Amino acid sequence: MSHSVKSHSWRRKFSVAFAGLHHAWQTQSSLRVHCICGFMVLGLGVLTGLSRIEWAILLLAIGLVIGLELLNTSVEAVVDLASPELAELARIAKDVAAAAVLVAAVTAVCVGGCLFVPYWWQGLGF
Repeated sequence: MSHSVKSHSWRRKFSVAFAGLHHAWQTQSSLRVHCICGFMVLGLGVLTGLSRIEWAILLLAIGLVIGLELLNTSVEAVVDLASPELAELARIAKDVAAAAVLVAAVTAVCVGGCLFVPYWWQGLGF
């Protein structure tokens, strides 16, 4: 079975992915906030001396939030394209995509608590 769509080079694939990331960074304040918070938490991880598995868990939590924020941005763009007028289903699609980011962000905060609080308690002598 032949494909009618021409395959793009890896260089081109990365180029368009970075273009999407750049667009989202320029237009989405929530993405910038999530990234700044993520970098701050990474700094706390360095200061805390997390183990390799703790780093893996932390990076997954941060990546999930940022990835879902990017997906939310794309859902919003597609909904706006498909339904430029106000429509109930368009609102629902946008709200649910935003809820996915919220769930991931709250989960990431909980993950951070599970990872950092024991170190902080130990540092306080508890």
